[in-house]
Amino acid sequence: MHILHCNNEFARWREQARQLLLRAVPPHAVIWEDQEHGQLFGNEAPLAEPVVRAAPRVPPSLLKDLELAAQYRVAGRWGLLYRVLWRVAHGERAAMLAGDPDGSQLQKRIKAVSREAHHLHAFVRFHPVMGRGGLDYVATHEPAHDVLASASLHFAERLGRQRWMIVSSRDAVWYDGQVLHYRQPCPADWAALAASVKDHDDPLWQTYYSSIYNPARLNPKVMQGHMPLRFWAGLSEGRLIPRLISRTRAGAQRDGQAEAVSAKAGKVIRSPAR
Repeated sequence: MHILHCNNEFARWREQARQLLLRAVPPHAVIWEDQEHGQLFGNEAPLAEPVVRAAPRVPPSLLKDLELAAQYRVAGRWGLLYRVLWRVAHGERAAMLAGDPDGSQLQKRIKAVSREAHHLHAFVRFHPVMGRGGLDYVATHEPAHDVLASASLHFAERLGRQRWMIVSSRDAVWYDGQVLHYRQPCPADWAALAASVKDHDDPLWQTYYSSIYNPARLNPKVMQGHMPLRFWAGLSEGRLIPRLISRTRAGAQRDGQAEAVSAKAGKVIRSPAR
C-alpha cells in the first residue's frame, strides 16, 4: 500500500497522480493521508520504476473538474479524484459523468464548491482599516470548502489596486494591489488584524439594508436558503435580521418603508397649476 501526502495542494497531487499512472499503480493500492486524519495502519511503499513510456492522455475538461472537486473539504477527497482519473485514463469516460457512481460524487462536489464560491462573493463584508498593515480593507469569512484561494480573484478584478485581506480560521488571502497571496494556515498577525475589526458596525450598510427590507416578502425559510445562518455572524446586517423579523411578526412594521424614513416630515412638492 502506498501512502502519500499532498498537503491538500492540487498541483502536488496532480504530479503524484501522474507518477502513479506512469507506474500503473491502481486506485486500491494508494491512499492520500489527510492533514486532519492520519492513517493508523499501512506503510509508505516506494514507487516502482515507470512501466510505460508516456503518461496516458485525458481530456483537459477532466483536469478542470478534478481541480474544482479537490476544493471539497472531506476526508479521503484525493482518493476519489485518482479513481476517476485512473478510469478515464483507461478508457472509461463514463467516470466523469453524473450517471456513474464515481462521476456522481465528482459532480456533486463540483456543484457544492461552485455554490460555496458564490457564497463567498455574496457574503464577504469588507471593513476599512485606514492603512493598518498596509491594507485598505479587511474581511472575515468561513467557507465550508477550500475556495478562498480561487474564488477571491473575484474581488481582485473589481477593487482595482485597493489592498485587502480575507481571513478564515484555516487560511487567508492578501491582495497587495497587484498580486494575490495565499497562506495556509493563516498567519497570526493577519488573524489578529481581522479579529480587531470583525465586530465593527457598518452604519451605512446597516441603514441601507434596513431601508430595503420589505416585511411583505418575509419568508425566513427562503431567506436562509439564500443566506445560510452560518454566515449571519460575519455580515454587517446579520445582527439586524432577527430584530427585523421579530418586528414584522409582531406587526410593528407592515410596509417596506423604514420607520426612520417614515417619521421624517419630508418636503411638499406642489404640482404646477394647470
